[in-house]
Amino acid sequence: MKIENNKNVDIKGKNIVIIGIGRSGAGAGKLAKFLGANVLISEQKSSSKNIRLSKKLQSFGIKTELGGHSEKIFNADLWIISPGVPQNISIVKTAYKKKIEIISEIEFASWYANAQIIAITGSNGKTTTVNLLFKMCDVKELAPILGGNIGTAFSDLVLNDLQNNTENRVYILEISSFQMERIKYFKPRISIFLNITEDHLDRYKGMEDYINAKLNMIQNQDKNDHIVFNLDDEILNKKFNDTLPKKHGFSLFENPKNMFSADSTKIYDEAYNKLIDLKNIRLPGKHNLSNILAAATAAKILGIPNSKISDTITSFTGVEHRIEKVLNINGVTYYNDSKATNVEAVQVALDSFVNPINLILGGKDKGGKFTSLLPHFKNKVKEIIVYGEAASLIKSALGDAVKLKIVFSLKDAVETCHTRSKPGDIVLLSPGCASFDQFNNFEERGDVFKSIVKEIAKS
Repeated sequence: MKIENNKNVDIKGKNIVIIGIGRSGAGAGKLAKFLGANVLISEQKSSSKNIRLSKKLQSFGIKTELGGHSEKIFNADLWIISPGVPQNISIVKTAYKKKIEIISEIEFASWYANAQIIAITGSNGKTTTVNLLFKMCDVKELAPILGGNIGTAFSDLVLNDLQNNTENRVYILEISSFQMERIKYFKPRISIFLNITEDHLDRYKGMEDYINAKLNMIQNQDKNDHIVFNLDDEILNKKFNDTLPKKHGFSLFENPKNMFSADSTKIYDEAYNKLIDLKNIRLPGKHNLSNILAAATAAKILGIPNSKISDTITSFTGVEHRIEKVLNINGVTYYNDSKATNVEAVQVALDSFVNPINLILGGKDKGGKFTSLLPHFKNKVKEIIVYGEAASLIKSALGDAVKLKIVFSLKDAVETCHTRSKPGDIVLLSPGCASFDQFNNFEERGDVFKSIVKEIAKS
């Protein structure tokens, strides 16, 4: 199937194969079926969760196969690959040899999205910024809706709008590097780049491959589109020198060219009108100030008035699993930062506190340098409790510099912190690793952490 452009691509009667039955794959399957395609979703794993989802999809008339990929997958006009599927596995190589067109779920959904797309990426801060921008843009004229790498798959959002004939819409999408690997025509009106730091090096050959995957987001933007990017990020500064779209920087340092800037007491616009006093911001840390500036800049491009932007910042308290305060138990405060799946996110979390910290690290390693955490300990990390697949690796990196104990599970880690903490201490789950060794995703890991803490509070 040759795709010449992304305008009204007719897939009626075509054989569409989707690799991966997760949230993105299921969403793409339902959208493709609605558009009249013959759909097969093929999944390597046959977990109980996948079996339940498979039965649900079959009720829509979608064919599924679990527990491996059969030869049926090569009888296809188009492949849509879920973001969790690496590019270098054998079936993908075979599909390329057979000249099968391969795209991502984000690319596929964008073909049928008759609305503005705001795409937000970055190694850290995406979910906070996406939610903040969504609330800033929550006006009737824009009718924003949130999805992508967070919550609802883009395909599900588009399907719902097609079924309801919704036209006036803004899609605000959190985008991961995985979702940008197979892009052909995807074209956001506004692309937002928060930062780029080492992440997913277990997936990519090196940093340059990871960076290039992120930058695919702007490959189809033109002079009428916009890039919002972090001027404080050296990598991003170098990459956007010669790009075609309109460029809008944001920075923690004063820059008269920026739509918004910050000083020691306030955020103000390019005309030096005060937007908000910093004391009225409820999100902790400089990293969140940077996220706020990014969201405010994008909102301004979309025509949102300063008053709406300011009110949103004042009322916004953050999102789940991002330095989320859980409970205070006998003077010890527990924080859930399960979304910290790389070392740089742990650095941000550590820099957000001044109290003594009992830090929980661990999970599935993603290739980060744990020694880079050392300057952020600043005599406030009392002890590190490590668990999971990466435990020995973390111990090798940090064990000589700080008190460290290895345990088996997250439950063991939390209970160990509970017995060793004193009033005034912080227990911080900020794993610095993926969750997939013991959990399905970071959300499940964070939920389990919170349930353990609540059980401790009851005892």
